[in-house]
Amino acid sequence: SNARGNTASLLLVANECQDIEPDRWDAVFAPMAAASNAVTLYMGTVWTARTLLARQQRYLRELQARDGQRREFLTPWTRVAAELPAYGRYVEGERARLGADHPFVRTEYELTELDAAGGLFLPSRQGQMHGTHPPLSRGRPGEIYALLLDVAGEEEGQQDGVIQYDAGARRDSTALTVVRVAGGGARPTYEIVRRYLWTGTKHSTLYRQLVDLARNVWHARYVVVDATGVGAGLASFLRSALGERVVLPFIFSLASKSQLGWGFLGVIDAGRFKDHANDERQRDAEAQSLKEIFWRQVDQCTYDVRPGPNRLMSWSVPDPRVHDDLLLSAALVAVLDEQDWRPREAVGRT
Repeated sequence: SNARGNTASLLLVANECQDIEPDRWDAVFAPMAAASNAVTLYMGTVWTARTLLARQQRYLRELQARDGQRREFLTPWTRVAAELPAYGRYVEGERARLGADHPFVRTEYELTELDAAGGLFLPSRQGQMHGTHPPLSRGRPGEIYALLLDVAGEEEGQQDGVIQYDAGARRDSTALTVVRVAGGGARPTYEIVRRYLWTGTKHSTLYRQLVDLARNVWHARYVVVDATGVGAGLASFLRSALGERVVLPFIFSLASKSQLGWGFLGVIDAGRFKDHANDERQRDAEAQSLKEIFWRQVDQCTYDVRPGPNRLMSWSVPDPRVHDDLLLSAALVAVLDEQDWRPREAVGRT
């Protein structure tokens, strides 16, 4: 407190201070400060503009501008590293693994306030997602491929094999993204080489086509399948046909989708996710058309990071006319990144 006995506020923005959820700080600190006329200390990671710490930071900056009294103390990772070299090496490793523009790095280590109301895939991030390789129609010998499947429900109201639907209603599609696993080592690059999109297709029909694509067209090392809700049955049938080591089920929830989103950003920001190049000669109109749909979804994807130590991120495409099927399919590449991609060496007995 100052000389007059008025309660003062101190803001400390530092790394790894997450013991109390930000939404509870007012309830925890304010009564103690009011009862004892003590200094109020706020500390943690700023994250987005709507968190309590970010709001308090802006307020104290206004006070500092008025009276010149310092109330804000920022400790970025570089300053900590000067005192603790081991911590500096850790952060450098995280920057190399996730990329310097990853939200974790920007807010936890660089102390930058994230724009939660903006797009998840900023132009700089989109620039990293473009590759120079052409699309493919089938796998090439000696290359490794994986399939990423986001499952939609079967279309209701089919009569005589003709799908009946309301043109104004939102109709999800089942989306499949094929990636080539390149580069070798524990951290490979994932290159999109093909996309498929099915709207209203019965899962029994889809199952047979997916088995053929995995076995005979792409010889897939892994098939990541959205096993949420109606996708559980399809995932189970695929596991029976292709094997449990090949089919990797993924169940969407608030927590798992958040983790998937963070993992997807990490792969992108590390330069290990690349889309195929544009088909300038229009020899593969199908690939070009689905690529345009994908990038429309990327461009319109928004996100929000919830306050709290779990750092849950909600991300989606709000416009029901655009959908996010191909985007979610591509994001399943984060599940691939959890697998062991190191070269397999046969060990024999002598």
